[in-house]
Amino acid sequence: MRILVVEDDAEAATAMVRGLTEAGHEVTHAVDGAFGLLESQKGGYDVYVVDRMMPRLDGVGMVETVRKGGDQTPVLFLSALGEVEDRVTGLKAGADDYLVKPYALAELVARVEALSRRRETGGVQTVLKVGDLEMNLIARTVHRAGQEIDLQPREFQLLEFLMRHAGQSVTRTMLLEKVWEYHFDPQTNVIDVHISRLRSKIDKGFDKAMLQTVRGAGYRLEA
Repeated sequence: MRILVVEDDAEAATAMVRGLTEAGHEVTHAVDGAFGLLESQKGGYDVYVVDRMMPRLDGVGMVETVRKGGDQTPVLFLSALGEVEDRVTGLKAGADDYLVKPYALAELVARVEALSRRRETGGVQTVLKVGDLEMNLIARTVHRAGQEIDLQPREFQLLEFLMRHAGQSVTRTMLLEKVWEYHFDPQTNVIDVHISRLRSKIDKGFDKAMLQTVRGAGYRLEA
């Protein structure tokens, strides 16, 4: 893919460009929203990765201008502002996804690639549903049978991965690599602890347990 990264923080931009390039993409960097807007007008980009707070022209202003011009290229907003109203403002400006800083580079790459796939299939998935369990990826909320479930950031990431692989056995290795970004087994019980906490939050008080332990294989989330 051709990706336009609009970020005024040189260190963050360098890391993003390197990570996306290593993932096989062609990346152009613009140092602020004004330069980003000029670069976007050249066309040919598959995804824009835009920092929200920048000098001259901020991310919201850039994206609003891009959308008014008829450019529907998928946009991923990056911001240290992570409250629900902040994400809503970004989405109303025309963004398709919103990633709160600090973020894992692997998640950034995955979200950018997901945006491109959604564009190809004609839709942006913002809500995951498995049975009566529902996750809003934008508002970062989880409900089961209408009851809100309060999750810590890592628990949210863990549940998101399980929901995206609902009905499938997910191994410890997969969780270590995709949720914790470990490419080795640290020989700790970190997964067991988080699974136990997550199970108590999404299953306790409900008739059916959704989070199953698959003996010798890992875990599975079932409706």
